[in-house]
Amino acid sequence: MNPLSGWHHARRIRIIDLSQGVRPHATNPVLAISLFLAVVGLGMVMYLVSIRDSAHWHPVSSGEAAMVPNTHNGIVNKRSNHSVDETLERLKRVLQAKGVTIFAIVDHSGEAKRVGLEMPPTQLAIFGSPKAGTPVMLAAPSIAIDLPLKILIWEDREGKVWVSYNSLTYLQERHGLPKELLQNIAAVESLAAAVAE
Repeated sequence: MNPLSGWHHARRIRIIDLSQGVRPHATNPVLAISLFLAVVGLGMVMYLVSIRDSAHWHPVSSGEAAMVPNTHNGIVNKRSNHSVDETLERLKRVLQAKGVTIFAIVDHSGEAKRVGLEMPPTQLAIFGSPKAGTPVMLAAPSIAIDLPLKILIWEDREGKVWVSYNSLTYLQERHGLPKELLQNIAAVESLAAAVAE
């Protein structure tokens, strides 16, 4: 559009100069500026496309994959060797053995089916220990939005099952949690690894 606009502008200037019988104005600078702006615009498009593509690409290890293309979403994903239901049952047994309170199990896929929709098996376990969690929330009150702890067990489109949870680093940075209190919520890592084996 820039070169076309510059060409039209130069053409109009020539017509006006000819109709008024004056010496023609120089139009080369106008065309040069238009061409320069077109090149800058093209360069910007190429840059934005390359940034978009690099933001959507990331390497995936055999043990982990991201739920979304963004690798900085604070979610850790571990591949499970069991079905969603089996993995959930394993998690329940481990939590009960450790005396950890299970606050809720949210059956997302079951709720979807209840309203006539389909989605791969997806279960969210919400659990924690008030004794461990309360000091954490006292030190960083906003972390209450991410507590109790959660583990998402879900099946992807290829039938692979994943165990997902918020990374400790993400929670610490998001809420300014003191490092010495990370141990109070660190159990989520070992739990996820144990139930996925």
